[in-house]
Amino acid sequence: MRFTGDPNDRPVAWATVGTGPPLVVGGWWCGHLELDWRNPLFRRFGELLGDRFTLVRYDRPGVGMSDPAGPLVTSLADEVAALSAVVDAAGAKVTLFGGSSGSCAAIAYAAAHPDRVERLVLYGSYARGAEIASAEARDSLLALVERHWGVGSRILADLFLPTATPAERDEFVRFQRGALTAEKAVRSLAAVYAFDVRDRLDTIEVPTLVLHRREDRAIPFALGQDVAARIPGATFVPLDGTDHLPWRGDVESLTRAVREFLGAGRPARRSGSPRLSERELDVLRLVAQGLSDQEIARRLGISAHTAHRHVSNIRGKLGVSSRAAAAAHAATAGLL
Repeated sequence: MRFTGDPNDRPVAWATVGTGPPLVVGGWWCGHLELDWRNPLFRRFGELLGDRFTLVRYDRPGVGMSDPAGPLVTSLADEVAALSAVVDAAGAKVTLFGGSSGSCAAIAYAAAHPDRVERLVLYGSYARGAEIASAEARDSLLALVERHWGVGSRILADLFLPTATPAERDEFVRFQRGALTAEKAVRSLAAVYAFDVRDRLDTIEVPTLVLHRREDRAIPFALGQDVAARIPGATFVPLDGTDHLPWRGDVESLTRAVREFLGAGRPARRSGSPRLSERELDVLRLVAQGLSDQEIARRLGISAHTAHRHVSNIRGKLGVSSRAAAAAHAATAGLL
């Protein structure tokens, strides 16, 4: 683990694993470099990404290992300043993986510093925090976290880890309370709801991949679709599942889509690419937009069975095992 300082001299803890071009992952509203790496699911997620890259992780100032007794960063400008300090410390042009609320900092940084960003990957993202839930729901959760952090941390565990076992939820509750005090938890969560990067999205110049799980209970799927629609040329890859944290659930499909995107970039169509029919290309474009077989069928005026058969044929031709991987492969091969 190493430390760098942001422009306001607040310490930022960061750590690396793997070899290759730097891939910066971080900005979680509640994170802890040391405790995260002890989690076997998180560690496997990191190792799957770090097998071809130098994975760079960091804790936001005032959180986790970044001077937990110090002041908490709550403004988007300060979030970007902390990320900028880590990118500078990495010493090279980087790829950014912005997950959840960290996506806002990644978007803002990429918009302001396109010369320092190779590619941008966004997971569970949103453009305006006020759209995550109704004002009443946001206020109720903030009040609960402020007054009863023990109960609040359990509600958040249910929200972030809907498929977890009771033991896993208990462990995540302990993790949250070990990473943040009640005061910092409510301020950090309030910042999540306050972030707004709508005015930055159409200025993004770097190749961008947006991933979102269809049944995400923490950040609605439609918000990820909205982010992708607003970023010029962005590729949207829908993922099955309900877990908000990327290291839970079908992590293989998620990391495979990321690796394919990062490994091939956004080249022109290659002569050796699999040959898809015009109808298959139409179907693939709708898969990349996150539509289900039934929605594709309605859009194209075909049966759901025919849509399903087209998707199966596309996956077979591309040599991939999931819809998410098909969309990512097609984007990086210039098929869309």
